[in-house]
Amino acid sequence: MKTAIGAAKSTSISLIFADFKEITKARLALSVVFSSLAGYLLGTQQVELLPLLLLAFGGYCMVGASNAFNQVIERDLDARMYRTRNRPIPAGRMTVTNSLVLAVLMTLTGVAALYVLNPKTAMFGAISIFLYTCVYTPLKTITPLSVFVGAIPGAIPFMLGWVAATDDFGIEPGTLFMIQFFWQFPHFWALAWLLDEDYRRAGFRMLPTGKKDRGTALQIIMYTIWMLVISVIPVFGITGRLHLSVPGAIVVFLMGMVMLFFAFRLYEKRDQVTARRLMLASVSYITLMQLVYVADKFM
Repeated sequence: MKTAIGAAKSTSISLIFADFKEITKARLALSVVFSSLAGYLLGTQQVELLPLLLLAFGGYCMVGASNAFNQVIERDLDARMYRTRNRPIPAGRMTVTNSLVLAVLMTLTGVAALYVLNPKTAMFGAISIFLYTCVYTPLKTITPLSVFVGAIPGAIPFMLGWVAATDDFGIEPGTLFMIQFFWQFPHFWALAWLLDEDYRRAGFRMLPTGKKDRGTALQIIMYTIWMLVISVIPVFGITGRLHLSVPGAIVVFLMGMVMLFFAFRLYEKRDQVTARRLMLASVSYITLMQLVYVADKFM
């Protein structure tokens, strides 16, 4: 009997944990934490454990709170889409009240953790939550320009790490922000291309032209080019303390060219397979690019 009760409790805890990961979008949140930590390593003069832990915790809370607020607001729309109908709120596993309490608690604890690092880091974290929740989310059913707004909080994490390490906002974190800002357009539009039918089911307008056409593919190409240019600018020595060696710049450039290749292929083929390849290439690019920047600094 006790064994059965223990097994039931264990199952219940595992389900709660699974719902927590779902409502905070754990994989996305961890990728944001990774970007923040990469930015910190680029900005710091001396690596310390406590700031890294505070940044990781605060960064996860920041993204988790944004996603929880988003799922509260979009619960009826999520129920319409195949991809999201099993999320905790539309599936009935979490109440709106509990989700809101979780989002508020994560906002407060996350901003507090970032404030311990320095007030500027906390400010940018709070701005990110506000823009994602109060501007990007409502705009998704109104205009494709929501992607532009959403790219701002999406670009903050890489920059946030530098600010956390230096308590300063200048050309260096500004450059990191712009790299991730322009990267988000080809990444997200490739994803939106794949999920276009599901998004339409919920009334979301995500593609820039509203269609999976050459106009959308052309914009993907242009933003990829901008991303590529800004990613290698530090090699010219004009971005303050943010440096990139010639070998590092060549590696970053070649990785960016892979993305650009798939962007041109999407313009040519306009099919799901190519859109998926572009999306996967973009995920690989942002992770490997940040690793190259960090390795380039310490090698």
